Amino acid sequence: MKSQPLTLERVFASPALSGSVPRLLTIAPDGTHLAWLKPRADDLQRYDLWLRDTATGAERMLVDSTALSPAPAELSEAELMRRERARLRGSRGIVDYQWAPDGQSVLVPLDGDIWLAPLKGEPRRLTDTPETELEARLSRKGRYLSMVRNQNLHVLELATGATRALTQDGGGLVSYGLAEFIAQEEMGRSSGHWWSPDDARIAVARIDETRVAVAVRAAIGATSTKVTEQRYPFAGTANVRISLAILDPEGKRPPVNVDLGPDEDIYLARVRWLAADRLVVVRQPRDQSRLDLLDVDVKTGATRLILSTRSKTWVDLHDSLAAIPGSTDLVWLSEESGHRHLYRAQGERLTPITRGDWSVSEMLAIGDGQLLFTGFADTPLEKALYRVPLDGSAAPVRLSLPGHWAEAVADRTGRKALVTSSAPGQPPRIDLIDTRSGTSTVIAAPTMADIPYASYAADHVVPRFGTLKAADGKTDLYYSLLVPKGLKRGARAPVFFEVYGGPGHQQVRNAWGPMMHQWLVRQGWIVFTLDNRGTPGRGTAFRDAIYKGLGTVEPEDQMAGLAWLKAQPFVDPGRVAVYGWSYGGYMVLRLMTKYPDAFAAGIAGAPVTDWTLYDTHYTERYLGNPATDKTPYTASDVTPDAGALARPLLIVHGLADDNVIFDHSARMIAALQKAGRPFRVMPYPGETHGIGDPALRTHLWRTIEEVLAPLAPPASRRD
Repeated sequence: MKSQPLTLERVFASPALSGSVPRLLTIAPDGTHLAWLKPRADDLQRYDLWLRDTATGAERMLVDSTALSPAPAELSEAELMRRERARLRGSRGIVDYQWAPDGQSVLVPLDGDIWLAPLKGEPRRLTDTPETELEARLSRKGRYLSMVRNQNLHVLELATGATRALTQDGGGLVSYGLAEFIAQEEMGRSSGHWWSPDDARIAVARIDETRVAVAVRAAIGATSTKVTEQRYPFAGTANVRISLAILDPEGKRPPVNVDLGPDEDIYLARVRWLAADRLVVVRQPRDQSRLDLLDVDVKTGATRLILSTRSKTWVDLHDSLAAIPGSTDLVWLSEESGHRHLYRAQGERLTPITRGDWSVSEMLAIGDGQLLFTGFADTPLEKALYRVPLDGSAAPVRLSLPGHWAEAVADRTGRKALVTSSAPGQPPRIDLIDTRSGTSTVIAAPTMADIPYASYAADHVVPRFGTLKAADGKTDLYYSLLVPKGLKRGARAPVFFEVYGGPGHQQVRNAWGPMMHQWLVRQGWIVFTLDNRGTPGRGTAFRDAIYKGLGTVEPEDQMAGLAWLKAQPFVDPGRVAVYGWSYGGYMVLRLMTKYPDAFAAGIAGAPVTDWTLYDTHYTERYLGNPATDKTPYTASDVTPDAGALARPLLIVHGLADDNVIFDHSARMIAALQKAGRPFRVMPYPGETHGIGDPALRTHLWRTIEEVLAPLAPPASRRD
């Protein structure tokens, strides 16, 4: 069957080519239902809440977002920023939800107010206020709803509807119950309050932004400009002052202040109730060389150090912390072996549960003497779901499909896991796995013939995976390569060299790929990606190569990849264009100024240029604190090398970006102008760190296409 021509407009149009890929898949607490957020067929950015009965397989829409909120709502700046941190800006309708403890209803925040939707019956509106309620949470027994309104924590008793403010002095630069910017953006902590299992207590964070620097951000839109003074902790400057207290939801007991230690310049990394009377806290110092696990006396607030994990570079945060049933021992993740592994912690004594020259991603659940986790036991290219005996007496057993990349969630017993997986030739599929027997129930397993991509699937290109040597000549690096179909023997094609290269993100994966790659390869482009040293999943030695040296080994390794690529007989070595976004944008600028003749053109999207303009937690983890040693920052700055630019460059940036603020691009633009170097800039009014609107994304890629045009194959070979 011949494919239809795949156009840029179709790549970004509704319905999505890859099908209706759900978000936030969960299993009900009683195991009887599955839930997820599903985009509407006519609007990729609007989500409704869907439900599936695990016994019958019947699916239905539980909450229609347009029925509860038919008119667009004006969200608060705090909610817009929260969505930006979760990479949900531009998403409409339902963007979050939470199961009630009995599994018979679902809490649904929607357009600034909160609803409770029973599985049978009509949704009940819990709030109807002009303010936006933030961080809505049901208590663990289901008696209360907690929420942040006007920067104070409020509790609503579901049986009576009575609402009580548990804090009163929030406002201005002080907030209760919210996660601060740095926790949301860099630390993987989205909450600022935590219920005890018996609903009798709630741990609440207080954040004071008084000392945090102000970034004046002009959110330039098409019709107006909104000037926002955002509290932004630039590297080397003050973080929020944070404290933790235990409150009584009925207001009868006085607050219990938790002792977080004498050092105020810390990160409150994790807070976890392990039992009704046992609260633990993970504390991280400013230099991130250590994680301290503290036991909290819930009656006095006194803390006791259980264990510390240390590193000569930095310690990554994680969520792999749980109490072992029937014991005071804990499950804890550590990289002391050189890889991320799970351990049984008896105080400071760690006994391995998993081991080997591979890394765990995260622990999901404990149940029936088994531990459920995701990791890379088979290959760095495939995250998979595994079970392992809690005593570590046997090797992990893979539960998810071979040859696939998997993301998973588990029920609270660890007996069921909901797995979303894909492969280069398999669109995202969903399976419900019985973790004891290993048997699975297919929830959705579309082939390419079953999704909107079907009309274009005949020309689908599956990537080739392989390894090449890093710049050190020893380390293996994984690459992905897509080659146009029908490329004649002896012919040479141009290359779209896509780079990220930063810590925390892996590009080369045995998974369903971006539709943009399929569009590019149909235009006659080879598409190449490479994971350099410093990227995750390969152990601490591989990761730590970038310590105190961002912008050194990453471009060196990418240049090793470029040298290998240019030596291939099907590659035109003079027509290689490099593209990257965010850290990838930084890499594009680094590559094009450190190695000015290596690439024929470059596209840098939302690039970091000067790391002193980025935030504390991320940047100081890798470069240290510039207030005490600025040398690594000076060495990693791309702007001093602007004069070396020798090839066409396009810089793209959203003018309302509150993550990599526009000041980064502005500094590079000024440096290039001062050096007299020609280049192009495409600003996007009102857009943030990503360009989400389908029409704007089409415009962006048309602009990129113009930059690439001199390098592109003849028009006769393109769709």
